[in-house]
Amino acid sequence: MLPITLPTIQNWSCHNCSGCCKQHLIEITEAERQRILDQKWTEADGIPPGQPVVVPHGGTWWKRGHRLAHRPDGACVFLDDRGLCRIHAKFGEAAKPLACRIYPYAFHPGGRRITVSLRFSCPSVVANKGRACTQNKGEINQIAKLVVPEGIEKLPPPGITNRETVDWDDLWRITNTFDELVTDEETPLIPKLFMLLRVADLLSQASLKVIRGQRLDELLELLVATAAEEGVPEPSAPQPIAAIQFRLLVAHYARKDTVADLDAGWWHRWQLLRAALKFAQGQGKTPKLQECFAEVPFERLEQSWGELPEGTDELLTRYLRVKLQGLHFCGRAYYDVPFVEGFQSLVLIVPAILWIARWLAASNDRNQLTLEDIQRALAIADHHHGFSPIFGSRGFRQRVNFLARTGELGKLLLWYSR
Repeated sequence: MLPITLPTIQNWSCHNCSGCCKQHLIEITEAERQRILDQKWTEADGIPPGQPVVVPHGGTWWKRGHRLAHRPDGACVFLDDRGLCRIHAKFGEAAKPLACRIYPYAFHPGGRRITVSLRFSCPSVVANKGRACTQNKGEINQIAKLVVPEGIEKLPPPGITNRETVDWDDLWRITNTFDELVTDEETPLIPKLFMLLRVADLLSQASLKVIRGQRLDELLELLVATAAEEGVPEPSAPQPIAAIQFRLLVAHYARKDTVADLDAGWWHRWQLLRAALKFAQGQGKTPKLQECFAEVPFERLEQSWGELPEGTDELLTRYLRVKLQGLHFCGRAYYDVPFVEGFQSLVLIVPAILWIARWLAASNDRNQLTLEDIQRALAIADHHHGFSPIFGSRGFRQRVNFLARTGELGKLLLWYSR
């Protein structure tokens, strides 16, 4: 078993909020399906009469998978009135589907080690509640044995760009440099990210074929110094085409596709199309993508909202560092995109979070953000980041590349942090 690298800055313990049992669709293997059927669930166990516990999902009619069933309110059929799992309560944790046991951890190849990241769709992860992840090492190792395939150390590292590659040691040199810069406490987070976007852009233009080891360290030091010299401009509104692309991205992050929505078929797709058109126009009021959002004027979300609430930098810094240290932004962990593109996508989620936080505050008729708004927006956005297929699509990647190439990504970062 390869050594596991844990995020030392992150805490987590399950606090039985049951959020994951209400928002995630759990696909199961054939063995898990048979095991659950053999458990003989009945009305005496709290399962309504006639309610299936597993149902077909995806695939084709001759080769279809299965998932856990959900109740009409969207909750997993095995979620009891106390917010606990019936399978866990009756047969123990090992009897649950593997997907349920893994959450919120994510395991990724890191060369001669396995890196562990966490999903911030879990409120306890966002709030940094519970035991330090290092104290959960035994539990994490047990899960890793179930999910990490043999030979994972042979996988090549992500490219730096589509044309430039380095070995695992040098990839970690670059990653650690970015992590150290994000950690710097002397500079506020938004200016740091703006500078790091410039470093990533300069790195994408470099030829790394003969630059390795100490020479790579020297190059990174030079790129950081060059980016720092340029400084950070005053916020200015993004260009109209960039604003459209950004709003469409935010609409994807703000969605909540429940099992009931997916079962609605063409009607749900029609509703999403109408919402996308509204976001593209950016006029009138926002469509209500889920219950926590009200219809508010787009114009209101473009105004200055003042300084970000205290604790925002700490929260977003922790989020970014967990993703960086876990390589949860590029390669196998993120749609097989190269390092620079993945980092740009990671930075792009920050203005998206701030836009969603404004929407949450405006939905409650407030004109000032709270840390709770930022926390909730982060949980909403990270539910999709790296897991929704749309973010790995060619269209989305072209959108990120356009915003980065034109400098609009940096403008979005500054514009929505004001």
